[in-house]
Amino acid sequence: MEFFVARQPIFTKAKEIFAYELLYRSNQENIFPEIDGDVATTDVIVNSFINIGIGQLSNGKPCFINFTERLLNLRLPSYFQPNEIIVEILETVEFNQNLVNICKELKTQGYQIALDDFVLNKENPYSYPLLQLADIVKVDFRETTVQTRQIIELISKHSNFKLLAEKIETKEEFDLAVKSGYEYFQGYFFSKPVILSTKDVPEYFQNYFAIINLLSNDEPDLERITELIEQDLSLSYKLLKLINSPAYRPASKINSIRQAIVRLGLNELKKWLYILSIRGSSTVRSEWSKEIFFNSLARAKMCELIAIHIDIQKEASSYFLTGMFSLMDVLFGQPMDEILHSMPLQEDICDALKGHSNQMKDTLDLIISIEKGDWEGFNICCEKLHIEDHIAHSSYYEAFKWAKQLIEEQ
Repeated sequence: MEFFVARQPIFTKAKEIFAYELLYRSNQENIFPEIDGDVATTDVIVNSFINIGIGQLSNGKPCFINFTERLLNLRLPSYFQPNEIIVEILETVEFNQNLVNICKELKTQGYQIALDDFVLNKENPYSYPLLQLADIVKVDFRETTVQTRQIIELISKHSNFKLLAEKIETKEEFDLAVKSGYEYFQGYFFSKPVILSTKDVPEYFQNYFAIINLLSNDEPDLERITELIEQDLSLSYKLLKLINSPAYRPASKINSIRQAIVRLGLNELKKWLYILSIRGSSTVRSEWSKEIFFNSLARAKMCELIAIHIDIQKEASSYFLTGMFSLMDVLFGQPMDEILHSMPLQEDICDALKGHSNQMKDTLDLIISIEKGDWEGFNICCEKLHIEDHIAHSSYYEAFKWAKQLIEEQ
Protein backbone atom coordinates (compact mmCIF):
# COMPACT_ATOMS: atom_id res chain seq x y z
CA MET A 1 0.00 0.00 0.00
CA GLU A 2 1.38 3.37 -1.05
CA PHE A 3 1.13 6.44 1.17
CA PHE A 4 1.91 10.03 0.48
CA VAL A 5 2.70 13.06 2.64
CA ALA A 6 2.94 16.65 1.43
CA ARG A 7 3.65 19.76 3.43
CA GLN A 8 2.24 23.27 3.45
CA PRO A 9 4.23 26.17 4.91
CA ILE A 10 2.88 28.43 7.64
CA PHE A 11 4.31 31.96 7.54
CA THR A 12 4.74 34.82 9.99
CA LYS A 13 3.87 38.44 9.27
CA ALA A 14 7.49 38.94 8.23
CA LYS A 15 7.01 36.11 5.68
CA GLU A 16 9.37 33.82 7.53
CA ILE A 17 8.45 30.15 7.83
CA PHE A 18 7.12 29.36 11.29
CA ALA A 19 6.14 25.73 10.71
CA TYR A 20 4.80 23.22 8.20
CA GLU A 21 1.51 21.35 8.23
CA LEU A 22 1.84 17.75 7.07
CA LEU A 23 -0.91 16.69 4.67
CA TYR A 24 -2.16 13.15 4.17
CA ARG A 25 -2.75 11.15 1.01
CA SER A 26 -3.47 7.44 0.50
CA ASN A 27 -3.36 5.73 -2.90
CA GLN A 28 -6.16 3.35 -2.04
CA GLU A 29 -8.64 6.08 -1.15
CA ASN A 30 -9.53 8.35 -4.05
CA ILE A 31 -12.18 10.31 -2.13
CA PHE A 32 -10.32 12.14 0.60
CA PRO A 33 -13.30 13.01 2.87
CA GLU A 34 -14.06 9.29 3.35
CA ILE A 35 -10.66 8.54 4.89
CA ASP A 36 -10.73 7.60 8.56
CA GLY A 37 -9.07 10.32 10.62
CA ASP A 38 -7.13 7.87 12.80
CA VAL A 39 -5.67 6.18 9.72
CA ALA A 40 -4.78 9.51 8.12
CA THR A 41 -2.86 10.77 11.16
CA THR A 42 -1.02 7.52 11.88
CA ASP A 43 -0.01 7.22 8.24
CA VAL A 44 1.29 10.79 8.24
CA ILE A 45 3.34 9.98 11.34
CA VAL A 46 4.72 6.71 9.97
CA ASN A 47 5.73 8.24 6.66
CA SER A 48 7.00 11.53 8.07
CA PHE A 49 9.03 10.15 10.97
CA ILE A 50 10.07 6.76 9.61
CA ASN A 51 9.81 6.28 5.86
CA ILE A 52 10.82 9.78 4.77
CA GLY A 53 12.38 11.30 7.87
CA ILE A 54 11.01 14.31 9.67
CA GLY A 55 14.26 16.18 9.04
CA GLN A 56 13.71 15.91 5.31
CA LEU A 57 10.25 17.43 5.57
CA SER A 58 10.57 20.03 8.30
CA ASN A 59 13.97 21.71 7.84
CA GLY A 60 14.11 22.05 11.62
CA LYS A 61 10.68 23.69 11.87
CA PRO A 62 7.87 22.25 13.99
CA CYS A 63 5.16 20.32 12.14
CA PHE A 64 1.42 20.67 12.69
CA ILE A 65 -0.16 17.21 12.88
CA ASN A 66 -3.90 16.63 13.12
CA PHE A 67 -5.04 14.45 16.01
CA THR A 68 -8.43 12.82 16.38
CA GLU A 69 -10.21 12.24 19.69
CA ARG A 70 -9.19 8.57 19.79
CA LEU A 71 -5.50 9.31 19.15
CA LEU A 72 -5.54 12.00 21.81
CA ASN A 73 -7.06 9.52 24.27
CA LEU A 74 -4.20 7.16 23.42
CA ARG A 75 -1.78 9.99 24.28
CA LEU A 76 -0.16 9.55 20.85
CA PRO A 77 1.33 13.08 20.74
CA SER A 78 3.57 12.26 23.71
CA TYR A 79 5.44 9.71 21.56
CA PHE A 80 7.25 12.64 19.92
CA GLN A 81 9.54 15.43 21.05
CA PRO A 82 7.68 18.66 21.96
CA ASN A 83 9.89 20.69 19.60
CA GLU A 84 9.06 18.42 16.64
CA ILE A 85 5.28 18.76 16.50
CA ILE A 86 2.40 21.10 17.24
CA VAL A 87 -0.65 19.15 18.35
CA GLU A 88 -3.51 20.24 16.10
CA ILE A 89 -6.90 19.30 17.49
CA LEU A 90 -9.41 18.78 14.73
CA GLU A 91 -12.71 20.65 14.73
CA THR A 92 -14.48 17.28 14.86
CA VAL A 93 -13.14 16.55 18.36
CA GLU A 94 -15.76 17.10 21.06
CA PHE A 95 -14.91 19.80 23.58
CA ASN A 96 -15.35 18.16 26.99
CA GLN A 97 -13.59 17.73 30.33
CA ASN A 98 -11.59 14.79 29.05
CA LEU A 99 -10.13 16.92 26.26
CA VAL A 100 -9.31 19.68 28.74
CA ASN A 101 -7.44 17.17 30.92
CA ILE A 102 -5.46 15.82 27.96
CA CYS A 103 -4.48 19.33 26.86
CA LYS A 104 -3.33 20.16 30.39
CA GLU A 105 -1.12 17.06 30.38
CA LEU A 106 0.36 17.96 26.99
CA LYS A 107 1.03 21.52 28.10
CA THR A 108 2.92 20.38 31.22
CA GLN A 109 5.04 18.17 28.93
CA GLY A 110 5.98 21.15 26.78
CA TYR A 111 3.77 20.63 23.75
CA GLN A 112 2.11 23.44 21.82
CA ILE A 113 -1.60 23.06 21.08
CA ALA A 114 -3.49 24.39 18.07
CA LEU A 115 -7.27 24.39 17.69
CA ASP A 116 -8.24 23.79 14.05
CA ASP A 117 -11.03 25.70 12.24
CA PHE A 118 -12.15 27.19 15.51
CA VAL A 119 -15.63 28.69 15.88
CA LEU A 120 -16.65 29.75 19.38
CA ASN A 121 -19.59 27.80 20.80
CA LYS A 122 -20.80 29.90 23.72
CA GLU A 123 -23.14 27.09 24.81
CA ASN A 124 -20.25 24.71 25.42
CA PRO A 125 -18.69 25.41 28.86
CA TYR A 126 -15.38 23.85 27.78
CA SER A 127 -14.72 26.27 24.91
CA TYR A 128 -13.15 28.94 27.12
CA PRO A 129 -10.93 26.56 29.17
CA LEU A 130 -9.57 25.11 25.93
CA LEU A 131 -8.91 28.57 24.54
CA GLN A 132 -6.89 29.31 27.66
CA LEU A 133 -4.81 26.19 27.05
CA ALA A 134 -4.30 26.78 23.33
CA ASP A 135 -1.14 28.31 21.94
CA ILE A 136 -2.57 28.82 18.46
CA VAL A 137 -6.14 29.12 17.19
CA LYS A 138 -6.68 28.51 13.47
CA VAL A 139 -9.47 30.47 11.78
CA ASP A 140 -10.69 29.64 8.28
CA PHE A 141 -10.76 33.02 6.54
CA ARG A 142 -12.99 31.82 3.74
CA GLU A 143 -15.54 29.68 5.53
CA THR A 144 -16.23 31.90 8.55
CA THR A 145 -18.18 35.16 8.55
CA VAL A 146 -16.64 38.48 9.48
CA GLN A 147 -18.75 38.54 12.65
CA THR A 148 -17.58 35.04 13.66
CA ARG A 149 -13.97 36.04 13.13
CA GLN A 150 -14.34 39.26 15.08
CA ILE A 151 -15.49 37.37 18.17
CA ILE A 152 -12.36 35.22 18.36
CA GLU A 153 -10.17 38.18 17.38
CA LEU A 154 -11.57 40.14 20.33
CA ILE A 155 -11.00 37.24 22.74
CA SER A 156 -7.41 36.86 21.51
CA LYS A 157 -6.57 40.39 22.63
CA HIS A 158 -7.17 39.34 26.24
CA SER A 159 -5.70 35.83 26.00
CA ASN A 160 -2.31 34.18 25.45
CA PHE A 161 -3.07 32.29 22.25
CA LYS A 162 -2.02 33.52 18.80
CA LEU A 163 -4.26 33.56 15.76
CA LEU A 164 -3.50 31.69 12.55
CA ALA A 165 -5.42 32.67 9.42
CA GLU A 166 -6.11 29.73 7.11
CA LYS A 167 -6.86 29.86 3.37
CA ILE A 168 -5.22 33.21 2.78
CA GLU A 169 -4.91 33.53 -0.99
CA THR A 170 -4.92 37.23 -1.83
CA LYS A 171 -3.04 40.32 -0.73
CA GLU A 172 -6.28 41.84 0.50
CA GLU A 173 -6.94 38.85 2.78
CA PHE A 174 -3.36 38.89 4.03
CA ASP A 175 -3.49 42.63 4.82
CA LEU A 176 -6.86 42.26 6.56
CA ALA A 177 -5.59 39.35 8.67
CA VAL A 178 -2.49 41.31 9.71
CA LYS A 179 -4.64 44.32 10.61
CA SER A 180 -6.97 42.05 12.61
CA GLY A 181 -4.15 40.74 14.78
CA TYR A 182 -3.25 37.41 13.19
CA GLU A 183 0.34 36.25 13.73
CA TYR A 184 0.51 33.28 11.35
CA PHE A 185 -0.80 32.67 7.85
CA GLN A 186 -1.52 29.52 5.87
CA GLY A 187 -2.94 29.00 2.43
CA TYR A 188 -1.95 28.73 -1.18
CA PHE A 189 0.19 31.86 -0.99
CA PHE A 190 2.10 31.11 -4.19
CA SER A 191 -0.98 31.24 -6.39
CA LYS A 192 -1.32 35.01 -6.32
CA PRO A 193 1.47 37.21 -7.71
CA VAL A 194 0.21 40.29 -5.84
CA ILE A 195 1.40 38.82 -2.54
CA LEU A 196 5.04 39.71 -3.25
CA SER A 197 6.50 42.83 -4.79
CA THR A 198 10.10 41.81 -5.50
CA LYS A 199 11.32 43.40 -8.71
CA ASP A 200 14.40 41.26 -9.19
CA VAL A 201 15.07 37.56 -8.70
CA PRO A 202 17.30 37.07 -5.63
CA GLU A 203 20.55 35.26 -6.32
CA TYR A 204 20.34 32.34 -3.92
CA PHE A 205 22.55 29.73 -5.52
CA GLN A 206 26.05 31.04 -5.84
CA ASN A 207 27.22 29.01 -8.84
CA TYR A 208 28.78 31.89 -10.73
CA PHE A 209 32.41 31.18 -9.96
CA ALA A 210 32.01 27.44 -10.48
CA ILE A 211 30.68 28.15 -13.97
CA ILE A 212 33.40 30.72 -14.65
CA ASN A 213 36.04 28.13 -13.71
CA LEU A 214 34.48 25.63 -16.10
CA LEU A 215 34.41 28.26 -18.85
CA SER A 216 38.11 28.92 -18.29
CA ASN A 217 39.06 25.34 -19.20
CA ASP A 218 40.54 24.65 -22.62
CA GLU A 219 37.56 22.41 -23.36
CA PRO A 220 34.60 23.66 -21.28
CA ASP A 221 32.16 20.99 -20.16
CA LEU A 222 28.95 22.32 -21.74
CA GLU A 223 26.77 19.70 -20.06
CA ARG A 224 28.04 20.59 -16.59
CA ILE A 225 27.70 24.33 -17.29
CA THR A 226 24.11 23.76 -18.42
CA GLU A 227 23.39 21.73 -15.30
CA LEU A 228 24.68 24.46 -12.96
CA ILE A 229 22.68 27.18 -14.69
CA GLU A 230 19.52 25.04 -14.64
CA GLN A 231 19.88 24.74 -10.87
CA ASP A 232 19.82 28.52 -10.45
CA LEU A 233 16.45 30.17 -11.02
CA SER A 234 17.91 33.68 -10.98
CA LEU A 235 20.68 32.89 -13.45
CA SER A 236 18.36 30.95 -15.76
CA TYR A 237 15.99 33.89 -15.87
CA LYS A 238 18.75 36.41 -16.53
CA LEU A 239 20.24 34.25 -19.26
CA LEU A 240 16.93 34.15 -21.10
CA LYS A 241 16.44 37.89 -20.62
CA LEU A 242 19.92 38.49 -22.04
CA ILE A 243 19.42 36.21 -25.03
CA ASN A 244 16.23 38.14 -25.82
CA SER A 245 17.98 41.52 -25.95
CA PRO A 246 18.39 43.12 -29.41
CA ALA A 247 22.08 42.14 -29.57
CA TYR A 248 21.42 38.41 -29.15
CA ARG A 249 17.72 37.89 -29.92
CA PRO A 250 17.33 34.47 -31.58
CA ALA A 251 15.37 33.94 -34.77
CA SER A 252 13.52 31.00 -33.22
CA LYS A 253 12.25 30.40 -29.71
CA ILE A 254 14.31 28.74 -26.96
CA ASN A 255 13.30 25.38 -25.45
CA SER A 256 16.26 24.66 -23.15
CA ILE A 257 19.01 26.36 -21.17
CA ARG A 258 21.61 24.48 -23.23
CA GLN A 259 20.21 26.02 -26.40
CA ALA A 260 20.36 29.48 -24.83
CA ILE A 261 24.03 28.97 -23.88
CA VAL A 262 24.93 27.89 -27.41
CA ARG A 263 23.09 30.88 -28.90
CA LEU A 264 24.81 33.33 -26.56
CA GLY A 265 28.28 31.84 -26.81
CA LEU A 266 30.66 30.83 -24.03
CA ASN A 267 32.73 34.02 -24.10
CA GLU A 268 29.69 36.24 -23.76
CA LEU A 269 28.34 34.02 -20.99
CA LYS A 270 31.61 34.32 -19.08
CA LYS A 271 31.57 38.12 -19.38
CA TRP A 272 28.05 38.42 -18.01
CA LEU A 273 28.76 35.99 -15.18
CA TYR A 274 31.53 38.29 -13.94
CA ILE A 275 29.08 41.19 -13.87
CA LEU A 276 26.37 39.18 -12.09
CA SER A 277 28.78 37.77 -9.50
CA ILE A 278 29.80 41.29 -8.46
CA ARG A 279 26.22 42.45 -7.81
CA GLY A 280 24.89 39.15 -6.46
CA SER A 281 26.23 39.45 -2.92
CA SER A 282 23.90 42.30 -1.97
CA THR A 283 20.62 40.48 -2.47
CA VAL A 284 18.39 39.96 0.57
CA ARG A 285 17.35 36.33 1.06
CA SER A 286 14.15 35.85 3.01
CA GLU A 287 12.70 32.54 4.09
CA TRP A 288 9.77 33.35 1.82
CA SER A 289 12.03 33.61 -1.24
CA LYS A 290 13.93 30.48 -0.19
CA GLU A 291 10.67 28.55 -0.07
CA ILE A 292 9.81 29.79 -3.55
CA PHE A 293 13.26 28.78 -4.79
CA PHE A 294 12.82 25.34 -3.30
CA ASN A 295 9.40 24.91 -4.89
CA SER A 296 10.70 26.18 -8.24
CA LEU A 297 13.46 23.59 -8.23
CA ALA A 298 11.19 20.78 -7.09
CA ARG A 299 8.64 21.68 -9.74
CA ALA A 300 11.31 21.79 -12.45
CA LYS A 301 12.73 18.40 -11.55
CA MET A 302 9.34 16.73 -11.21
CA CYS A 303 8.16 18.13 -14.56
CA GLU A 304 11.31 16.68 -16.11
CA LEU A 305 10.77 13.30 -14.45
CA ILE A 306 7.13 13.13 -15.54
CA ALA A 307 8.15 13.93 -19.12
CA ILE A 308 10.57 11.00 -19.02
CA HIS A 309 7.92 8.70 -17.53
CA ILE A 310 5.39 9.52 -20.24
CA ASP A 311 8.07 8.73 -22.83
CA ILE A 312 8.79 12.19 -24.21
CA GLN A 313 12.38 12.47 -23.01
CA LYS A 314 13.33 14.72 -25.91
CA GLU A 315 10.99 17.36 -24.44
CA ALA A 316 12.18 16.89 -20.83
CA SER A 317 14.22 20.11 -20.88
CA SER A 318 11.12 22.08 -21.94
CA TYR A 319 9.17 20.55 -19.06
CA PHE A 320 12.05 21.45 -16.73
CA LEU A 321 11.83 25.12 -17.78
CA THR A 322 8.06 25.10 -17.34
CA GLY A 323 8.42 24.04 -13.71
CA MET A 324 11.41 26.30 -13.10
CA PHE A 325 9.64 29.48 -14.18
CA SER A 326 6.16 28.67 -12.87
CA LEU A 327 6.59 30.92 -9.81
CA MET A 328 8.19 33.91 -11.51
CA ASP A 329 4.98 35.92 -11.16
CA VAL A 330 5.18 35.42 -7.41
CA LEU A 331 8.80 36.53 -7.21
CA PHE A 332 8.22 39.60 -9.34
CA GLY A 333 4.74 40.53 -8.17
CA GLN A 334 3.79 40.92 -11.82
CA PRO A 335 1.40 39.11 -14.16
CA MET A 336 2.97 36.14 -15.93
CA ASP A 337 2.11 37.68 -19.32
CA GLU A 338 4.35 40.66 -18.63
CA ILE A 339 7.24 38.48 -17.50
CA LEU A 340 7.02 36.11 -20.47
CA HIS A 341 7.01 39.03 -22.88
CA SER A 342 10.71 39.54 -22.15
CA MET A 343 11.67 35.86 -22.31
CA PRO A 344 12.16 34.02 -25.63
CA LEU A 345 10.52 30.78 -24.52
CA GLN A 346 8.79 28.53 -27.02
CA GLU A 347 5.03 28.83 -27.35
CA ASP A 348 3.94 25.67 -25.55
CA ILE A 349 6.00 26.59 -22.47
CA CYS A 350 4.46 30.08 -22.44
CA ASP A 351 0.99 28.63 -22.87
CA ALA A 352 1.46 26.35 -19.87
CA LEU A 353 2.79 29.20 -17.72
CA LYS A 354 -0.14 31.40 -18.72
CA GLY A 355 -2.57 28.68 -17.68
CA HIS A 356 -3.59 27.50 -21.14
CA SER A 357 -4.38 23.82 -21.39
CA ASN A 358 -1.67 21.51 -22.72
CA GLN A 359 0.31 18.54 -21.44
CA MET A 360 2.91 20.74 -19.75
CA LYS A 361 0.12 22.56 -17.92
CA ASP A 362 -1.37 19.20 -16.85
CA THR A 363 2.04 18.22 -15.45
CA LEU A 364 2.35 21.51 -13.60
CA ASP A 365 -1.19 21.10 -12.23
CA LEU A 366 -0.20 17.67 -10.91
CA ILE A 367 2.60 19.20 -8.85
CA ILE A 368 0.44 22.08 -7.65
CA SER A 369 -2.22 19.62 -6.47
CA ILE A 370 0.45 17.98 -4.28
CA GLU A 371 1.55 21.33 -2.84
CA LYS A 372 -2.06 22.23 -2.00
CA GLY A 373 -2.96 18.80 -0.64
CA ASP A 374 -5.70 18.66 -3.28
CA TRP A 375 -5.86 14.90 -3.64
CA GLU A 376 -8.98 14.80 -5.79
CA GLY A 377 -7.27 17.15 -8.23
CA PHE A 378 -4.17 14.96 -7.99
CA ASN A 379 -6.17 11.93 -9.16
CA ILE A 380 -7.64 13.88 -12.07
CA CYS A 381 -4.17 15.02 -13.18
CA CYS A 382 -2.82 11.47 -13.01
CA GLU A 383 -5.67 10.32 -15.25
CA LYS A 384 -5.01 13.09 -17.76
CA LEU A 385 -1.32 12.20 -17.96
CA HIS A 386 -2.03 8.44 -17.97
CA ILE A 387 0.35 7.79 -15.10
CA GLU A 388 -0.20 5.75 -11.96
CA ASP A 389 -0.29 7.30 -8.50
CA HIS A 390 2.92 5.64 -7.38
CA ILE A 391 4.82 7.12 -10.35
CA ALA A 392 3.72 10.63 -9.39
CA HIS A 393 4.53 9.92 -5.73
CA SER A 394 8.02 8.64 -6.39
CA SER A 395 8.72 11.46 -8.85
CA TYR A 396 7.73 14.06 -6.27
CA TYR A 397 9.93 12.48 -3.61
CA GLU A 398 12.86 12.30 -6.01
CA ALA A 399 12.34 15.94 -6.99
CA PHE A 400 11.91 16.95 -3.33
CA LYS A 401 15.17 15.26 -2.32
CA TRP A 402 17.01 16.65 -5.36
CA ALA A 403 15.95 20.22 -4.57
CA LYS A 404 16.71 19.85 -0.86
CA GLN A 405 20.15 18.38 -1.51
CA LEU A 406 20.92 21.12 -4.00
CA ILE A 407 20.01 23.84 -1.51
CA GLU A 408 22.00 22.20 1.28
CA GLU A 409 25.11 22.03 -0.90
CA GLN A 410 25.13 25.77 -1.53
